Amino acid sequence: MLTKSKKLSILFADICGSTKLYDSLGDARAREIVSTTLNLLTEVINRYQGTVIKTLGDEIMCTFDNAEIATKAACDMQESLEEANEQGVTEIPVTIRVGFHYGSCILEDGDVHGDAVNVAARMAAQAKSRQIITTAESAKLLPSVLQESTRFVDYASIKGKGEIEIVEFIWQEDDVTRMSVDLSAATTNQTNPTELALHYRDIQVILNHEREIAVIGRSPTCDLPVAETLASRQHIKIELRRDKFFLIDESTNGTYLQHTDGTQSFVRREEVPLVGEGVISLGRAFSDNPQELIRFSFNA
Repeated sequence: MLTKSKKLSILFADICGSTKLYDSLGDARAREIVSTTLNLLTEVINRYQGTVIKTLGDEIMCTFDNAEIATKAACDMQESLEEANEQGVTEIPVTIRVGFHYGSCILEDGDVHGDAVNVAARMAAQAKSRQIITTAESAKLLPSVLQESTRFVDYASIKGKGEIEIVEFIWQEDDVTRMSVDLSAATTNQTNPTELALHYRDIQVILNHEREIAVIGRSPTCDLPVAETLASRQHIKIELRRDKFFLIDESTNGTYLQHTDGTQSFVRREEVPLVGEGVISLGRAFSDNPQELIRFSFNA
């Protein structure tokens, strides 16, 4: 028997309303939907180098090395399932609730035990459909850019631990924070450009007054699908407004921009005007040598 202690993020993802699925569709059809959903979640877990511990009916239990990776995987689970619903992958739309906690646990013969597991399970139980719930203790371990997307939910009583603070991670925002930008200064070298050209690999998209918006991300349904593992399904929008082009970030990991003069900037859940020429990296910093870059340039 192999036993060791380790700090991990334990995550539970639970299919919501599965009992109704079985009642309304029957065992065979409901089981197929559950299986398809769990397979999709497993693909996400593998993409983030997580470990599937076990499936428990309509629930999957997995571990990740730290809280940051668990958060990003949880967001990807929600985004991937949302896209699957839009594409009709399952017979009827399916939603999940996710809960996780980072802490010490015991690894034994492929299973995981300990207080951290119990706390993670309680977080999942606290979550509602399409929510991601974790402990404030785990949220404090996240980079500041991710902590900004958490909000207090409540206190929960955990046996042996007393009252603990729980938070929700906001993985999807309808309203992106608008940056206050001095547009006159930002457009010194850009006088009412008529076209913006976007290049990725051998694909080109031209934005102008006939086509004003492009969606870029990891999803194959995007106008520019980008093969970057750190990108969200629909990572950014670029749109033309008032004769100026804006980049609007709607992602988990943010967007990095680098101009031809070498200046760099980072955007997350905000918008900035695009000026000059340069490259865009979805979710991966330039210091990490990203390979999946989008080039942008203007035609006046």
